[in-house]
Formats: sequence, C-alpha cells, structure tokens
Amino acid sequence: MLELEKVRSQLTELKLHTAAEILESRLQTASQKEFTYVAFLAELLQEEISHRRQRHIQTQVQRARLPYQKTLEEFDFSFQPSVDKRVIDEFATLGFIREAFNIVFLGPPGVGKSHLAVALAMRALKEGYSAYFVTVTELLEDLRRAHAENKLDIRMRKYLRPKLLLIDEVGYWPFGREEANLFFQLVSTRYEHGSIILTSNKSFAEWGELFGDPVLASAVLDRLLHHGHIVNIRGQSYRLREKIRAGVYGSPRETVMTS
Repeated sequence: MLELEKVRSQLTELKLHTAAEILESRLQTASQKEFTYVAFLAELLQEEISHRRQRHIQTQVQRARLPYQKTLEEFDFSFQPSVDKRVIDEFATLGFIREAFNIVFLGPPGVGKSHLAVALAMRALKEGYSAYFVTVTELLEDLRRAHAENKLDIRMRKYLRPKLLLIDEVGYWPFGREEANLFFQLVSTRYEHGSIILTSNKSFAEWGELFGDPVLASAVLDRLLHHGHIVNIRGQSYRLREKIRAGVYGSPRETVMTS
C-alpha cells in the first residue's frame, strides 16, 4: 500500500491526475486480465490522454459560446428529407474550413439550421479548430458599441480570429445602415481567410430589404457565396413535431425558400 500511495503521489506531482485517481482500479483490472506491465501502463496513460482531450474540448466549447451541444448523429434526417445527408457528411470532413469556404443554412424557424451549424462546430472543435458562435443581434450590437467607443479594430479581431464563425438568426430583424456596413466589413475581412456558417430565415431575394440597401446586400452575398455552399431546408418545425403528432396543431404548409 505504501508503494501504491507513492506511485499515486508521483502521478499527481507529474499532474497526471486522472491516472492517479484510477490507478488502483486499473491495477485490479490488470491483475485479473493478466496484463503485461507495458499493456497496463499503456491503458493507464490512454485514460489520462482521453480525459485531457475531453476536458480540452469542453473548454473550447465554452470559449466558442455554443448555445448547446448537438451532434450530427442526433439530427433526424428522416424528418427533414430536403437535407441531403451526403452533403452534410461531406461538410463534416471539415474541408470547407481548410479551404475557407462558407456554409449558409436557409429555412423557416425550427427546421434544424442551428442544430446543423452547432454540430459542425462541435466536429471542428474536436478536430482542433477554433470556433465562435454569436447571434447576429449580439454581433451587431457589440460591433456598434465598439465603433462608438473607437475600439472597432480591437473588437473585430474577436470575430476574425476563429477559423469558424457561426452567425445565427440572420433575418429576424432588419439592419440599420450602420449595422449593415459593419456586417459587410466583417464578412469582407473574413473573405478567403476564415469560414462562416450562417443561418437565416430569409431567402436571398429578401436580403436587399433586410439590409435596407440592395447594392450592399449583393456585395455581402457575393463574398459569402463566392466560396460557399447553400443548404435550403424545406420542411416542418422540430418544435411543433410532437404537437402535430398529438393532433394539437394541424400540419403547417411546407415553406419553400428560393435564392
């Protein structure tokens, strides 16, 4: 027991905290399964590595400010047949990040746009890419305040630094002139340098009205879509699915968005 405590203390001193915690149980397992010394050590260290990796991912998720944790495996493709799983699986290889391409998810509320965006961000974080999530309202308020305080360049770096920037809920509120210009600056600066995943409930034909300036809207779309992929989701809301099944609501008419 003295030797066990000594080894546990040494592991703790080396900051191998997980290995120290599980040392005794893994020794028992190794004895029962007649592991070699090397096999026992390999398993102990693998547990430490796995725990550290998971802890690192959780830290990155917090820094990314993801609103929740969702995976692609949790997305119900059968409920949204307009979403091609093969396309999403291709996105999941993260080639779009390596090539600084963008993804735009279009569709009515509740069809899974944010779920897919967050799930791809989770995949990116697990593969070591940096990511940051922000709603367009929060983004523009932050940039507008920074501009008023003459700190725009400093604040803009917060949204330029991540390899993947998620901008959620574009289209629920129209942009003011200053907001539209700030949004254009961000998209233009990230162009060909970092990827954006953007979700919107508005078709591209409506972006001129959204921005209050068709020319500016066209300039934003030009940069978003030059190296970009569009996923147009047509279907029912996940949030209403159970109520529809229970007969509380009738099945809403499918919305088709065009660009």
